[in-house]
Amino acid sequence: MNRGNLIVISGPSGAGKSTVVSRAMTFRNDICFSTSVTTRKPRPGEVDGVDYFFIDQSRFDEMVRNNELLEHAVYVSNSYGTPAKFVEEQLEKGMNVILDIEIQGAAQVHSNKPEAVMIFIIPPSIDELRKRLTGRGTENEETIEARIQRAIQECREADFYDYIIINDDLDKASEDLSSIMNAELCRFEKKKDVLYSFGK
Repeated sequence: MNRGNLIVISGPSGAGKSTVVSRAMTFRNDICFSTSVTTRKPRPGEVDGVDYFFIDQSRFDEMVRNNELLEHAVYVSNSYGTPAKFVEEQLEKGMNVILDIEIQGAAQVHSNKPEAVMIFIIPPSIDELRKRLTGRGTENEETIEARIQRAIQECREADFYDYIIINDDLDKASEDLSSIMNAELCRFEKKKDVLYSFGK
């Protein structure tokens, strides 16, 4: 069995990253969503262990000290990280592991695991992003403005990603993600054993 691909998904808050990945998972059985740990409070409807592992800052700091995180970063005053053990186990099983992480953490993964596939998801415009953030109804204007300014900065820093998906249509965006995954699975390094078998 071939080792799976580590796929890093980033983009501004409100870009629809989780929704795009979830839609792609409905028609593929080779994807697993790595669940991050975070110190932020759950939003309405979020489930611990499904959307995130919600922990306090003390436990998060302990995980950092024990090298239990593949990456970690602070985003809008909250800490986020990716548990390393789960990711490695799934890759060995041949699963494509999706990391939905912000750009600071993505840069760490890109540096430490250059084989990772880097994908940046954005909405079609800044106006659409503001509309989506406001439509959540979960944050005040000050927090929304902070997310807008952070989104602008993230887009300026995203030049190390391999692919960009514009999420203006959910079906198309999820199909784009699936197409990227198919292309990565067909890379020479993934199929060379079959190729070389023709010479035996």
